[in-house]
Amino acid sequence: MSTEDGALETTEAGGSPGQAAGTDAPADLGAVYDVPVQLSAVLGRTSMPVSQLLRLGRGAVVELDRKVGEPIDIYVNNRLVARGEVIIDDGHLSVTMTEIIKSEQTS
Repeated sequence: MSTEDGALETTEAGGSPGQAAGTDAPADLGAVYDVPVQLSAVLGRTSMPVSQLLRLGRGAVVELDRKVGEPIDIYVNNRLVARGEVIIDDGHLSVTMTEIIKSEQTS
């Protein structure tokens, strides 16, 4: 699903019970496996006046602030967590993570 700012979204992430998603390590966090998260892959952004937006029609091309081949930003719950690239996987548009963004811990 895409949003007006060029983001692809899903509303849930999962993992197998007893195992942290994407790892082989067992987890004592079974209660959090069913907690929904919002995942957004932002292809790019742009801004335009409402009058220009209203003139857009089917097939209109909207130029974004990224170039072809540049990494896209991956957000979890509106927090930048990774960068990646768009791929075609078995006929589906997909995103692969290429870099994990380390966040600053504030306590």
